[in-house]
Order: sequence, then C-alpha cells, then structure tokens
Amino acid sequence: MRIGELAKRAGTTTRALRFYESQGLLEAQRSANGYREYGEDDFRLVNEILTLQAVGLTLDDTRPFVECLRAGHAAGDACADSIEVYRRKLAEVDACLERLNEVRAGLLGKLSTAMARQDPCRVTTEEQ
Repeated sequence: MRIGELAKRAGTTTRALRFYESQGLLEAQRSANGYREYGEDDFRLVNEILTLQAVGLTLDDTRPFVECLRAGHAAGDACADSIEVYRRKLAEVDACLERLNEVRAGLLGKLSTAMARQDPCRVTTEEQ
C-alpha cells in the first residue's frame, strides 16, 4: 500500500509517517517509480506507535516495542526492553502523582485555614 492508504488506515497523516521513517521507526520499500510502499507489518508498527503514544509514551519510548515487533514477536511488549519502558514510565507517573498529592494537600491546608477565620472578607473580584 502507498503512504496515503497507510495513513488513512492507521488514522494518522502522511507527514507523521514520513517523520517516523526519518526517525528510523518505519522503513518504506520503494517502488520502481520511487513511491513509498508499505505492508501489513508496517501497519502493525504504526498502530503500535500510535497506541503507545495514546497512553503517554514518547515517540522515542516506542523504539523497543517497534524493534520487538520487527524481531517477529506477536506483541511489541513481549521483549524485556519494552517491559522496562513500562516500568520507567510508571515510575515517572507515580512521581508526578506524588507531587500532585503534595500540592493538593498544601491547597487543602490553605483552604482550611482560610475557612476557619471568624470573619472572612466579603470582597469579591468580579469582571467588569
């Protein structure tokens, strides 16, 4: 299939596919007239990339998954390097959640202090 058909089937753009190719994630075959040609394996790779990006992985994070599929595995996360990406990304998310919980606790404390005052100010800020 040509680049336009692959883009349409995968739900992405030809520009994205060219970018994936420039990053070494996708390898097009060239027809005699120079057109990029892709197969079903390429469709699987693009779907894997898009699915992983949808759950928060960067394009660079998808490399081990792509290599795992290229190695002939049925799933991109069948390889140890892919599992390690999941673990690293989960650790990043956990750290972010921890920081957000700290911010939330600080805001709750400020709100509690403000609400405990006997006579809160009645001035409001309304847009004119």
